[in-house]
Amino acid sequence: MKIMGIINATPDSFSDGGDNENLSVVLEKVGLWLGFGVDILDIGGESTRPGSEPVPTEIEIKRTIPLIQAIKERFPHLYISIDTTKYEVAEQAIANGADMINDISGLTFEPRLAELASKHNKALCIMHLPAPPKIMQQSIHYDNLLDDIYTFLSRQIAFARSQGVEQIYADVGIGFGKTFEQNWELLRNIDYFRRLGVPLLLGISRKRFIGEFLQIPEPKERDFATMLIHALLWQKQIEIIRVHNVEMAVMMRKVAEKLNEYP
Repeated sequence: MKIMGIINATPDSFSDGGDNENLSVVLEKVGLWLGFGVDILDIGGESTRPGSEPVPTEIEIKRTIPLIQAIKERFPHLYISIDTTKYEVAEQAIANGADMINDISGLTFEPRLAELASKHNKALCIMHLPAPPKIMQQSIHYDNLLDDIYTFLSRQIAFARSQGVEQIYADVGIGFGKTFEQNWELLRNIDYFRRLGVPLLLGISRKRFIGEFLQIPEPKERDFATMLIHALLWQKQIEIIRVHNVEMAVMMRKVAEKLNEYP
């Protein structure tokens, strides 16, 4: 399991909005995370919480590219993912050292991201998103939750492969256009998506369905529950977990690996 640490360079993200606007603070955090054992850094410049408005390309570039440049200069071997749905943002991120494109729209907003990933031999994460974040929670409907999401991901993975992308991850999109119960159903049945034939990325960190279930209104207080879910899903062998609390995730991984050692 690889641990992807979240750096939201936004003023309005649901859990850490405004936390990463000071470059020196971000670099200090990244240094600590590397010491803990983080594997991937996921940098985003646009909030995609339910009801959020899209951000102009220029603003997203201004928020993310200087961060990537500074992080790569200080930590040149750190694997960086750019969390974006925009071609121009991803293009500049790659030009400055990004290794992966994390597209929450699953290539529905900008199909050319597949071509870009292929051209530069970069990894691509395809997430299921039924509608733009602003309206994704308004009219949620699936004929069959698992089949509908599987069909979407399978189709988009096939498209990415047709464009020459070799390293593809799939994300079922927990919290994105899903009800409370649908999020839990997806977690219970995450093995269903092994048939896609690509590694899975899971992003549940601090999300609303956890807070609703355990009555924890403050997102930053949901880290323990987040790690507990990941620990209980350990046998599912999720390849990447996307988290806000890297230190806690690394401890969870160490304990799980120790418990699952075989002589």
